[in-house]
Amino acid sequence: MNAELIAVGSELLLGQIANTNAQFISEQLAQLGINVFYHTVVGDNKERLSSAIKIAESRSDMIIFTGGLGPTKDDLTKETISRELGRKLVVDQEALNSILSFFEKTGRVMTENNRKQALIIEGSTSLPNHHGMAPGMLIEIKNKTYILLPGPPNEMKPMFVNAAVPLLAKVQTNPLHSRVLRFFGIGESALETKLMDLIDTQSNPTIAPLAKESEVTIRLTATHEKKDMAKQLLDDIEEKISLRVGDYLYGYDEQSLPEVVFCLLKKHQKTMAFAESLTGGLASQLMTDIPGASEVFKGSIVSYTNEVKSEVLGVPTQILETYGAVSAECAKYMAKNSQSKCKATIGLSFTGVAGPDKSENKEVGTVFIGLADGQNVYSFPYQFSGTRSRIRLQSAKTGYDLVRRYFRQLSPFEK
Repeated sequence: MNAELIAVGSELLLGQIANTNAQFISEQLAQLGINVFYHTVVGDNKERLSSAIKIAESRSDMIIFTGGLGPTKDDLTKETISRELGRKLVVDQEALNSILSFFEKTGRVMTENNRKQALIIEGSTSLPNHHGMAPGMLIEIKNKTYILLPGPPNEMKPMFVNAAVPLLAKVQTNPLHSRVLRFFGIGESALETKLMDLIDTQSNPTIAPLAKESEVTIRLTATHEKKDMAKQLLDDIEEKISLRVGDYLYGYDEQSLPEVVFCLLKKHQKTMAFAESLTGGLASQLMTDIPGASEVFKGSIVSYTNEVKSEVLGVPTQILETYGAVSAECAKYMAKNSQSKCKATIGLSFTGVAGPDKSENKEVGTVFIGLADGQNVYSFPYQFSGTRSRIRLQSAKTGYDLVRRYFRQLSPFEK
């Protein structure tokens, strides 16, 4: 089954809001094994919407509409579709009762045009709206499936998941099962090169690499009517991938590097502290964004100047004068002293040049990250590129990856 999404609303074309609905619905359909080949956006205009419907009908089995179900004159989606299908609009009494009840409970006077929201296309299945007023609908005519959904995401998402998905799942014999593998420390092209033969011969499961925010993900997708068999297909291909690039694999699906490190710290009953110069508190923010971070995170010393590095963090003045703040020696002292001052089991430090200009005659992107565990102190040099914000983010994520590798005894900590 091939689907097409049509988003209705002039505000989308004007750039006033982003079409996040299309991304959400496409992800949901992929899990059901329904292909999405086209996304269309059309303004609040009957003629142009009619034209978009005709085009979609010529190439797609399923057409999903978002937006244009409201009470105003420019909400014209269901009126236009009903005309194209030759079906009249009828009142969904349950929806109307819900609308009347809402206005009664809130003490507001209901204008007559709100009744319009209770209209559905004759012969369609009503999709209840528990977060708004206008119901959605699903109708099948001449081997075509039409689904109408409200535009506001807070109404559309629960309606699609709770009402539309169960109906669509019934007609899918071979749903898709996906798993996302998340990698750090290897570029998309290098990862693809190592997996080229697997990618070239892919069929079921499929392998789709994607680079995003200094990381690379691989979406594995298997098709099988039995969930356990699909899982086995995914497990088999993941094992082949892990044998080649497993050191870079840090998590799955929506996991982040800080979340993985958080879990490792809890598992090993360890705590962590930071000394941040280059990152200016960014590494700490990534950790404290996680609920329960106080269980493993002791604190951070943001030592942005040499005075703070020396007077607060305790980096010897001689180290700063001899090697500079951007140096392996400084990174080691920063890591060691943050660990001891915060009484943590692991100290992590960041120092470097984020740009836009050189510092201490060192190039932009020069970074040193230190790690101390009470027994050993390490420092690792890096050369990053890009904008100031990208260098800072890359540095913070690399620090987290070092901690991950430390716990899992991967390079450069293997024993």
